[in-house]
Order: sequence, then structure tokens, then C-alpha cells
Amino acid sequence: MPNLLSWPALAPIGLLLASNVFMTFAWYGHLKHTDKALWLVVLVSWSIAFFEYCLAVPANRIGHAVWSTAQLKTMQEVITLVVFAVFSVLYLKEAFTLNHAIGFGLIAAGAYFVFAGPFR
Repeated sequence: MPNLLSWPALAPIGLLLASNVFMTFAWYGHLKHTDKALWLVVLVSWSIAFFEYCLAVPANRIGHAVWSTAQLKTMQEVITLVVFAVFSVLYLKEAFTLNHAIGFGLIAAGAYFVFAGPFR
């Protein structure tokens, strides 16, 4: 069992959280600005995504000392869903409904199995 309070275990969580904030704005932030030209929002989105990569790559490099790549990817996906849910409610003013909660919950259940294994 890895030391879950070590820098290599915790750093990926914080770095992936920050990187997902950038990526969520890069992918979905432009939806509030539909009056802007598509080429412009693509350029701005790619500029924002650069900072996401500057955080995600070190997160995976540092985290791989403790976590498997499957665990790192699963961690990233769960963090993405949490960041996206908060973003869609607070920034885009969209409703978070029961079907969203159930769907995200099922994904979280799948994440449990990635971290609970290996089963023999």
C-alpha cells in the first residue's frame, strides 16, 4: 500500500484538479461567448489548454511513482467530472439533475474498482 500522504501520492490530485479547471474553461468556457468567431475561440482555447498540459504532465510524471497509469487516468476522469459539474452549475448556470448524479455515481463506482484491485 503506498503512503497516501506522500508528495508523489498527493501532488497529482492537486495538479490534476488545477489542470482540469483550465481544461474545462478551454473546452466549455466559450459557450458563454457564442458571438465570437470560431477561429478566435479555438485559438483562445488552445492557449488555455497549454496551461492545462503544464500541470497535467507533471501530475502524471510525479504520480506514476505511486499510482499505476490506470489509477492516474481514473483519478483524472473523476476529477474532471467534479470540476465539470461545478463549472456547469456555477459558470454556465445549468441545472445538475438526478440523472447526472446517478450517471456520475456509476462512474465513481467504476473508479472504486480500479483502486480496489487487483482482484484474484
